[in-house]
Amino acid sequence: MIITKNPEEIELMRESALIVSKTLGMLAPHIKPGVTTLELDKMAEEFIRDHGAEPGFLGMYDFPNSLCMSPNAQVVHGIPNDKPLEEGDIISIDCGALKNGFYGDHAYTFEVGEVKAEVKDLLKATKESLYVGIREFKIGNRVGDVGYAIQKYTEDRGYGVVRELVGHGLGAKMHEDPEMPNYGKRGRGKKFIEGMVVAIEPMINLGTRRIKQLPDGWTILTADNKPSAHFEHDVALIDGKPQLLSTFGYIYEALGIVSEEEDEFKAQVYGKEI
Repeated sequence: MIITKNPEEIELMRESALIVSKTLGMLAPHIKPGVTTLELDKMAEEFIRDHGAEPGFLGMYDFPNSLCMSPNAQVVHGIPNDKPLEEGDIISIDCGALKNGFYGDHAYTFEVGEVKAEVKDLLKATKESLYVGIREFKIGNRVGDVGYAIQKYTEDRGYGVVRELVGHGLGAKMHEDPEMPNYGKRGRGKKFIEGMVVAIEPMINLGTRRIKQLPDGWTILTADNKPSAHFEHDVALIDGKPQLLSTFGYIYEALGIVSEEEDEFKAQVYGKEI
């Protein structure tokens, strides 16, 4: 069952989403060769708690950390460790925060130093596919319209679309209805309704779409060990159109990146100061 949110609840969710956005922005300048994912995880936990929230992932389904840290061929759910990042790596950071009874949850794939051109292209296409999908999250459409748009955009460029892991509804629980696959057929699936909030999150591989799991029970990686990218936004359906609750703006500010990619989806995307 889809649980819609009223305007007051959506604003509370924006607060939670923006804590995640600020956490990723805080981490951005520290993501360099030599840093460990465990160091970044500790920084994130402290930052989230200092902003009056709880880490959304810590202890959920017995996950041991505050961030999912997935380098290179790892798709999602990587566990932070003491191995330093290296020049040319990529690292997907998925972060959650719980505040005022609602979750925020979004992700960004960072470059560590200078990465290969084909990997840059993968990251660019995956992030672009996120916005392609968000445009389809509107009154009159269904879940399959978003999945189809993401799938077509990325497969037309030769990439593999992960099937086993999907986006989801978001609210008082981290995972609510509906599931939001990154593949599908137009006009299929649950109908979008006013007040929905979802996490849309393309997980796109440089090679095969197929995946495997490490013995730790968490880490998912590509079956061919080629790189994977993951970008995620929290999006509310307001006045029939998608509106971002999260933003990559804090990341871009930290890294000196100028971008207008979010402009069409925001009202006051930075919301009130937290």
